[in-house]
Amino acid sequence: MARKRKRKYSKASGEEVRREMYRYKRGKAKSGKGGKGGKVKSRKQAIAIALSKARKKGKKAPRKRKS
Repeated sequence: MARKRKRKYSKASGEEVRREMYRYKRGKAKSGKGGKGGKVKSRKQAIAIALSKARKKGKKAPRKRKS
């Protein structure tokens, strides 16, 4: 029996991640402010960028972890 789980991210945040992965796979994803940080090199980095963009737009996404 499948259990219902509370969403960690909103559907809108998931859409943001989907869009960023699309850019990443085509080599168009850039990091840093205004894309000046160069090309995104990993999937994790692409997802982090997408969630950061989602947060800025006010979509439901967990807060950034403190180190």
